[in-house]
Amino acid sequence: MARINTNISSIIAQANLSKTQQELNLRLERLSTGLKINRGKDDPAGLIISERINSSIQGVDQGIKNAQRASSVISTAEASLAEVNDLLNSVRGLIVQSANTGGGSEEERKANQLQIDSAIASITRISNTASFGGLRLLDGTLDYTLSGLISSAITTAKVTGATFPNGANSIQVNVDVIASAQTGAIFYNGGTTPPGQILSAMTLEVRGNKGVQTIQLTSSESLAQVVTAMNTMTAMTGVKAALINGNVNSGIVFESVGFGSDSFVSVKRQSSPGPALDSFVTKALSNNAPVPTGSPFNWANPALTATDHDSGKDVTALINGTLATGHGLEISINTAALGMDLVLTQAMATIPTAGATNFNITGGGALFQLGPDVTALQQTALGVPSVASSRLGGSQTSTGVEYLNSLMTGGINSITQSIQRNDWSGAQDILSKSIDEITSLRGRLGAFERNVLDTNVRSLQSQFENLTASGSQIRDADFAQETSFLTRAQILASAGTSTLQLANQQSQQVLRLLGQ
Repeated sequence: MARINTNISSIIAQANLSKTQQELNLRLERLSTGLKINRGKDDPAGLIISERINSSIQGVDQGIKNAQRASSVISTAEASLAEVNDLLNSVRGLIVQSANTGGGSEEERKANQLQIDSAIASITRISNTASFGGLRLLDGTLDYTLSGLISSAITTAKVTGATFPNGANSIQVNVDVIASAQTGAIFYNGGTTPPGQILSAMTLEVRGNKGVQTIQLTSSESLAQVVTAMNTMTAMTGVKAALINGNVNSGIVFESVGFGSDSFVSVKRQSSPGPALDSFVTKALSNNAPVPTGSPFNWANPALTATDHDSGKDVTALINGTLATGHGLEISINTAALGMDLVLTQAMATIPTAGATNFNITGGGALFQLGPDVTALQQTALGVPSVASSRLGGSQTSTGVEYLNSLMTGGINSITQSIQRNDWSGAQDILSKSIDEITSLRGRLGAFERNVLDTNVRSLQSQFENLTASGSQIRDADFAQETSFLTRAQILASAGTSTLQLANQQSQQVLRLLGQ
């Protein structure tokens, strides 16, 4: 062709050179940014999935940081609780030392009381001052708040975790006893000729949770006297006695002091058998049947079987329709939605027909966001109660529920008051329960840190690694491949420039036709 108005070869060369230049710019851009996808047109589908992965990576990374922060909070609280544990153990040692009145002076006991006062005050101070970044940890700030709790049904309630439904600001808790708590109980008829008396001398072995003792009975001793003798040893055996229906002619019931399967009573004759009418045959209710009521006592009840040993029964109850774990008068539940420990009153735990009781959880607790998405499935809640002396060791006594601060000077369980009453059981029970509460709380926090936080961090770190690898595969540039493409584009650009130059020179050949 010998046309000069339209240089087709030049146009083709220009088009190819433009494509090559675009390719060269693309490779340079990828090499300079390190990314294979820099804008939507590079890979629309790849951009969408990579941005979603980036969003997930950010959420997972923050979830890891949240779990690590939560672990620091738990570690700080646990360190303070360890100090409280040490203080309680020192108070226990001082109480045991002070009970040794035959080997210590009044001045020593006063000095011990001063140490006890100081230790208990320190426990309250730790409760008020333990904090993490301004967040109070042990003063009840992280505990749940309750309303509508009926004291005649529930003695104490501790919520360990509660998940509030979306939009809800309270949770109703329904407690329904379906099987009663019982003590270990065995019954003795006492014979009929004459009624209400021991016919022959005998030795009884009495065993209970606290220990074993023997009691010597004489012939013609009344059952009322037997009851009195038994009850003088209750503190050493854990077994109490009473006349059935309050009538000396009805017989005796021997009961364990406490409720539940851990409580038992055993009354066994050790001496040689006496007359047939006084062989001391005791009976118990099979399968923990309810104790028969009414007067006179129904000895013909088929549930009564001859035995010298009987154990108690744990309360069985439903909490919001879920079967709770019973232990004596205590019930507990631990589900993803609700965790709590309740101590029921004797009236509530022993009368299943009395009906259910309700109360509300109205807020509080510590909520930890442990996952990349803000949903209930990726959150966990934890309640940390106050460890102030006025909240530790709540123990039921004849005067009501007493706490650790009752061991301080002037308190009902102080050294002076315990000596005057010759009864250290109140102080001992409160200290034992306080130590159990602190160690249980430390164990619960430790289990939360180990089994929830640490495993959550490891799981999220694995997700972070895999998501990052996936995002890199989709979006990051392969430098080996890009440099290869860059070299190709550079060669094509150089060749295209030379080709365009030749195409532009072809028009000069027309001049030869004109003799130029």
